[in-house]
Amino acid sequence: MIAVEHVAWQVNDPQAVAKWYIENLGFRVLRKMENSPFTHFIADAGGKVVLEIYNNPAVNVPAYPSMNPLHLHLAFATADPEAERDRLLSAGATVAENMIITPAGDKLIMLRDPWGFAIQLCKRSKPMM
Repeated sequence: MIAVEHVAWQVNDPQAVAKWYIENLGFRVLRKMENSPFTHFIADAGGKVVLEIYNNPAVNVPAYPSMNPLHLHLAFATADPEAERDRLLSAGATVAENMIITPAGDKLIMLRDPWGFAIQLCKRSKPMM
């Protein structure tokens, strides 16, 4: 068997990004580096997803704020996307696309974290897993 261990992304300030995800999205630190590239491995509240956030000077940071969220986003399941939207907006997120309801009845809201990375809030009519 093979399984996904983590998803990684290059950011300008890994320490600040990790802190925001920990404080606002319920992640916890699994491992971190105090020196460059300041890698942080953080796990979601469900313990099923691990993100690696780092700044490796060998490559540039993608222009997340100018990327269409449909190209790349991190989606979170929630029972109340509107309340989560409002809470995250007060923590520095911005709206990329307000609520849409899909033909399947799913409620989706697309936000951007304070660094422009797209995050989606999902209330599925039928849970994915």
